[in-house]
Parts: sequence; structure tokens; C-alpha cells
Amino acid sequence: MLLAFPMNTLLTRLKQNWRSGVTVGLVSIPLSVSLAVASQATPTMGIITAIWAGLFAALFGGSAFNIVGPTGALSGLLAAYAFTHGAGSLPMLAVVTGVLVLLAWAFKLERWLIFVPGAAIHGFTLGVAFIISLNQLDFALGLTGIEKHERFISNVFTSLQHIGQSQPAAILLFLIVLAVLFLFLKFIPKIPGVIVLTPIGVLIGKLSTDGVLPFRLQTLNDKFSDISGQLFLNHTWMIDKQMIVTALAVALIAIIETMVSAKMADAMTNTKHDRRKEMFGLGLANLASGIMGGIPATAALARTSLNAKSGATHSTSAAVSSITIVVVSLLLLPWFKFVPMAMIAAILTFVAVRMVELQHLKRYWEQDKRGFIIAMITAFICVFEDPIAGVMFGTAAALLIFSERISHGQFELVIHHADGQADKIVHENESVTCDATDLLIYSFTGQLAYLNAESHAEHFRTKVNGATTVILRMRHLYMIDVDGLDVLEEIVRDLEHAGKTVVLSGVNPLIKTTLERSAVYASLVERGRVYDRTSHAIRALGCKV
Repeated sequence: MLLAFPMNTLLTRLKQNWRSGVTVGLVSIPLSVSLAVASQATPTMGIITAIWAGLFAALFGGSAFNIVGPTGALSGLLAAYAFTHGAGSLPMLAVVTGVLVLLAWAFKLERWLIFVPGAAIHGFTLGVAFIISLNQLDFALGLTGIEKHERFISNVFTSLQHIGQSQPAAILLFLIVLAVLFLFLKFIPKIPGVIVLTPIGVLIGKLSTDGVLPFRLQTLNDKFSDISGQLFLNHTWMIDKQMIVTALAVALIAIIETMVSAKMADAMTNTKHDRRKEMFGLGLANLASGIMGGIPATAALARTSLNAKSGATHSTSAAVSSITIVVVSLLLLPWFKFVPMAMIAAILTFVAVRMVELQHLKRYWEQDKRGFIIAMITAFICVFEDPIAGVMFGTAAALLIFSERISHGQFELVIHHADGQADKIVHENESVTCDATDLLIYSFTGQLAYLNAESHAEHFRTKVNGATTVILRMRHLYMIDVDGLDVLEEIVRDLEHAGKTVVLSGVNPLIKTTLERSAVYASLVERGRVYDRTSHAIRALGCKV
């Protein structure tokens, strides 16, 4: 998006967006370090991701406000993969993710995102929030040397078993930092608390390391001894089947999160992003991140929101943010090794809590209990089994429930009496008894397909009795497949075999071509029993309208 403007316009954009870009850049550094740690990557990998993914998304994306980089939404998937394959595999995972996103862009697969329901997304987000926060137990409690397991929940139980070895200083620092972050959010929302607290944390960690303080805090340097400002890291280029499977899940979440973030920014700023360009930019962002040694990236909701609230008007702000990260990290990143891990744990817990979308979960509870249950089970599976399995379950369960609802066969039933009066019955479960002089109008709604065709046939067998004349109204029938066509023919044949007069009315143009392939439809047309309007059919049958 940034490249679409001439130089003089870019200079104007720079003047308008440098402040917001610098603000987001300063916030992104500690967050990128923390989220890289949450993903079982190194702090340097997190910084490289923020730089290159953020820059390429700004240059080629379609949103004026999205900030792309390491995020909590991906950290659960990445941590699980890194545990079994090593942190060195994450850059190649980013490359494969980028390729998959670009393939999705090339084939316009973003339209298929409608099959991933909101309940599954909110459940996944809730599960990831629990994973991020519970993963900080060791750091928040000051525990070291704890055995790690492949399953996340096993690590949680192991940490709780060693709670007696907790370090009071680490717990106190964790609680203070977490409380201050929320206080900043509530009372000084324009100033990100992480910017203020990070230098203080560096000072505390340095004093602790030098023995000035009466306690010793675990710092980033204890876990990652090679923290330095770099723009590129060497990595392996191996691909295996598991990487492709994980990359598919990462790409899916990255696309969804990026589109949600862009939509949120549009709502905040009354703008409109280019979805196609944003997909393209996301693919290039992950490619660039992986090639340079970073990890998979997606748009970050909190940083995007901060970008919009800080006065950004264009993607130039995201580019300035990446440049700010380059300058600050090259000059000051070595000092970040003194940040206490308890502070990192507090920052990540803060991020996790803010990921929980209580308003959406409350809405599901009030308006869609099934969706709420799907979200909760999805979150449970994410935490106790695997985030990929959680998303797959949520999507499959929602589609099954949707299919079950559709399978009932949506219809509208009207009994048109001889005197012209009409009784409308919609989705009635009881059988309907009509007089022989009555006219029955059955309106198909939605679709007549393999999922619900048999239900419509069942309605005529069990719910409709009496009237010797039936109008099959198709004004609101928008789709019919071969199975639906077969059942329609069966309905017409059965009704006529029972001595009833069958008429079709208001055939929707969307299904007319398909209907014309039917022998029964051709027979009705030949006998003059197909009408453009239902009122015409009623008059032709000698009834009052």
C-alpha cells in the first residue's frame, strides 16, 4: 500500500504518521521479545519478525493501520511445534506459511473463511489466552530447572507440583508489573504501560544480576545468552509433513486474525481496507520474516488499535514502526537481556487477559447457547490437547450443527380457504388438516438440496392432509441440486398419484435452468401448471385472492 504513492506524497504521509509509528515501534519491542519467548523462540527472532513482517505488510498490504508481527494468537501453535522440532525450525515454518497464504490469495480462498465460525475463533482465542498465561507459571513463580514435557498441560501440572520452591521476589515483581499495566490501561490509556515499565525492569534486572539487590531474579540473559540487535539469522531450510500441517493451521489463524484486525481498524477510523491486498501483504510478510530468520506473523489487534488511536492515517506509520524497531534494537537490545523473566510473564499475562473477548462470549451465552458450548469445548481442547485440534473441532462441530438445522427443511405453509381467507403456518410441527375445497400453498425457502430434500418430502407425507389442490411456491428457493430435483419430482408424483392438482409458481430465476432439466417440470409446463406469480395461479384455479 505504501508503494502506491509518489515521493512527495510519501513525505507528506511521513509527517503525518511518524509520531504514531515511533509510539507503536517502542511498544512493539518488549512485546515482540515477550511473544517470541511465549512461542519458544529467541528474543532476537521476535525482533526480526517485527521488523521484516511489519515492513513488508506496510509496503504491500491493503490496510492503513494493521501492525503485523509476533502475536499471542499464534504463540500456542508455534510453542507446540517448537517444543518437538526446535526453535530453529520456526523460520522455515514462517516461509511455508507465507507460501500457503500467497496460494490462498492466488486462488481467492479467503472467501472460504466463512466456514470457520465465530464460535470456533472465539474459543480458540480463549484457549490461546489460557495457554499464554499458564505458560508463564515458571517465570511468575521464579521456578528454574523444571522438567519440560511435550504436552502443555503436563508442564502446568509439573509447575504446580513445584510451587513450594517459588521465589517471593519474582512473585511480587510479577504482581506489581501486572497491576501497573492494568492501571495504565484504565487511567492513562494513551501511554502504554510497557514503555514505562521496560526501562525500570532493565534497571531492576541489572541490579539483581550485579548483586546489588538482596535477591537474584532470573532474566532474559539466563534463558537466552545471545540477545543482540540483528537483522538476519541463519536457520535450517528443512521441510517435513508435520511442518506443512502446522503451517496450514498457522496460515488459517494468521489470515483470520489479520482480517479481523483490519476490520476492527476500519470501524475505529471509518475507512475501508483492501482485503485482497492485505492477504498478499500478509503472505509476503511471512516470507520475509522466515527468510530473515523470524517466526510466523499476523496482524496484532492491540498494536493495530494503538496505531489507530495514536493518530496514524496511513500504512507509513507501520513502516516507521519497523524502522524504529531497527534503530532501537541495534542500539539498545543488548540491554534487554536484563529484563526479569517475571516481568516478561506479567506482560504476556496482560496480553492474554486482553485477548479474552468477554463481550462476544456473553453474546453467545445470551443468544446462541450451542455456539457458546462450541467455544468452550474448543478452548478446552486447545488447552488440554492441541490448538490445531481445537480449531478443527470447533469448525467441524459448528458445520454439523448448521447442517442439522438446515436439514429440517425451511418452508412456509399457507392454507387458502374457498372464501379467500388464508391461514399462515410457519415451521409448524403438528400435522395440518385441510378441507377438500381448500388450497394449500407450500413455499420452499432457502435451498432444496441433499441436506434437507428428504425433510421436505417428509413434510408432505406426515404434515399435510386434506386439500386437493397444492401450489408449490418457489420464489424464495435460491438453490436446488440434483438430490433436490429428485425429491421435487417425487413430491409432485406422490401428490398427483393421490389425486391432487399440483401447480408451480414464482420459479426463482436462479434455479430455473436446473428445473428445466426435469421431466416432471417439463410435464407441468406442457399442461399449463407453471405460473410466474402465485396470485395468477390462485385465480387460474378459480379461488379468490
